Amino acid sequence: MPKKATKEEIAFIKEQFLKHYKDAKTELNYTNLYELLVSVMLSAQCTDKRVNIITPALFKKYPTVKDLSTAKLDEIKELIKSCSFFNNKAKNLLGMAKMIMEKYEGEIPLDEKELVKLPGVGQKTAHVVLIEYKNENLMAVDTHVFRVSHRLGLSYAKTVKKTEEELVKKLKDDLHIFHQAMVLFGRYICTAKNPKCDTECFLTKVCKTKKSFKAG
Repeated sequence: MPKKATKEEIAFIKEQFLKHYKDAKTELNYTNLYELLVSVMLSAQCTDKRVNIITPALFKKYPTVKDLSTAKLDEIKELIKSCSFFNNKAKNLLGMAKMIMEKYEGEIPLDEKELVKLPGVGQKTAHVVLIEYKNENLMAVDTHVFRVSHRLGLSYAKTVKKTEEELVKKLKDDLHIFHQAMVLFGRYICTAKNPKCDTECFLTKVCKTKKSFKAG
């Protein structure tokens, strides 16, 4: 196993991410909290690009959480059928909207403990929503964050949960920026296949796995 990043290397990584991605935001298209929540729910194991293709028609038909709560399940499925796991996601979207109307009086809760009670909303989804909407000091680990954190020696944990815990401990502050930074860095530079080490990467000197790339 490669060596873990030193304190000096962690400081350099933080400095570079803040330099390159200080104002980074999600690439999901949304105009309000309802659209953000739906988009993040759809993005699980699906690309942001695909979600952005799906959501315009979905939001046109169901512009509010109230509209979505009265939708027919089959109609939701039809609108999101090009998304991965669309059957389960359709059920969760409908269940989420109904619960918000019934339990939260139509207001989407901006509290992690309440958000995770919603159908289809786990800790990662809740964190992504709170990071994006409120700039909360939280970390969310998707495939990109997992890959980047392992390649840079920030974590060698085998689970998402443990990886998140290690990142929070080591990065501490500005976690909302580091989450967005690692997503974009992993999506466009530190890619799973053919990473752009010699052309675009600004973290080559602290990379622990440049020769092996065992963390996919």
